[in-house]
Amino acid sequence: MSQDLQPRFEPHAAGEMASMFDDVSGRYDFLNRVMTLGQDGAWREAMWRAVPEDAHVVLDLCTGSGVSLPGLRRPGRVVLGMDVSFQMLEVAQAQYGTSGWAPRIACSDAFRLPLRDGSLDAITIAFGVRNLRPRPAALAELARVLRPGGTLVVLEASAPAPGALHPFHAFWVRHMIPLFGRLSPDPSAYRYLSASIFEFGHGPEFVRDMAAQGFTLVREKAFLLGATRLWVARRGGAVGQNHAADSQAVRNARGESGENPQSPRGAPAVADEARAWLGVQALTSGALTAALGYAVYTWLNFRALLPLTEIQRFALWTLLIAGLVLFGARTVWLGLRFAAAGKGSDRVG
Repeated sequence: MSQDLQPRFEPHAAGEMASMFDDVSGRYDFLNRVMTLGQDGAWREAMWRAVPEDAHVVLDLCTGSGVSLPGLRRPGRVVLGMDVSFQMLEVAQAQYGTSGWAPRIACSDAFRLPLRDGSLDAITIAFGVRNLRPRPAALAELARVLRPGGTLVVLEASAPAPGALHPFHAFWVRHMIPLFGRLSPDPSAYRYLSASIFEFGHGPEFVRDMAAQGFTLVREKAFLLGATRLWVARRGGAVGQNHAADSQAVRNARGESGENPQSPRGAPAVADEARAWLGVQALTSGALTAALGYAVYTWLNFRALLPLTEIQRFALWTLLIAGLVLFGARTVWLGLRFAAAGKGSDRVG
């Protein structure tokens, strides 16, 4: 590890983390989308679905630009977004702070949350828990503010696990992430990201740390062949011992607007945005499927003219067919989701 990254790995490095994320706030979401091959939205949807529908007060910790906040909204639910980076919260405030529905946004250190004991029904963390060191102390603070029986949902990039795909995953994390990071105002942030993924591990260590702080693992799911993992855990203790905190336990970063932040008026707009993004993905996937289909057609008609060895011919043919099948299936799946989302938005309207 290079010396310039070392301070970011120190315990309780809130200042270092805040400075780093302040610097990359402008292109953070764009680069996330690129590095996850456009899948981060679907992964966040899985995180949202893991939050119990009856959770009244939900905290999205390490909320960053607030991209995880809209999916947490429900009628009557108080949604809090906290992060150590004020510049990232500025982005979140600009995006969601002035709509009919608005989350409560606050700048806070994850190790000293401005919340009462047992005041939350659920906590979500997307791509942030590996930045919290020491991890046991961070999990202890989360256990403090969660009510007994409360839900912790963590979505995180994980290190390459042992197996056949280890070399490919390791190459992506070690070389491709820093390469994409050159598009950022602070490329060192993405060298840190690469190193922090390896430091975090591929899952068993995190599960042990949660268990040591009284969490019971309910479910674990891997995405993109293990590149990202979702953990759903429940805080130990008797359910119902503590009532969720009143929303006034947290102060807005931008002050009070006087409006009810739980107004569901913005829900149709969010549904329309989600459906539009599904449509874009379906069209992109369909275009790739068509291109691969044309490539297969071209191969069948002109393969004899290509100066390739038998092994190269077999490899190319396998890749073309596998790509056509996979992207064809993905196009159908996205099309079905797009159609279902349209029916859902019609019912809302």
